[in-house]
Amino acid sequence: MKRTDTSDWPCTIARSASVLGDHWNLLIIRQACLGTRRFDEFQEALGTGRNILTQRLNTLVEQGLLTRVQYQDNPPRNEYRLTDKGRDVYPILAAMAAWGEKWMTGPEGTPLVLHHEECGNDMHGVVVCSECQEPLDVRQVRAKAGPGLPVETT
Repeated sequence: MKRTDTSDWPCTIARSASVLGDHWNLLIIRQACLGTRRFDEFQEALGTGRNILTQRLNTLVEQGLLTRVQYQDNPPRNEYRLTDKGRDVYPILAAMAAWGEKWMTGPEGTPLVLHHEECGNDMHGVVVCSECQEPLDVRQVRAKAGPGLPVETT
């Protein structure tokens, strides 16, 4: 089944989903956030085929979320490191983890706990308003046209 390319839609969520909507891409970024850098380490952690992993790593490099850094000359070997753009995905993963803790765990509880080194506490991601710092509730937010919305769509 062919997926619709949403990378040029006039919607930042659709554009983000064109890269982050693939579950393998999110899992690769998760692993990179956990310190995984080498192809074989990604493959072992995720259990994915080499062809799928190669394709997804190439996409994440092309999109600027990861960068390839050669760590060995003969034979040439690369590792994958998060860029600033890639590190900026982490709050999305933390929010997904918080949602998963609430809705996707059983009585045994969450398999991983996030620990904030800065304050020394276990924590969960919370998405808040950039202005008043209150947690977001879909019932209290509305979307309105921004400066990048094409005129023909208004």
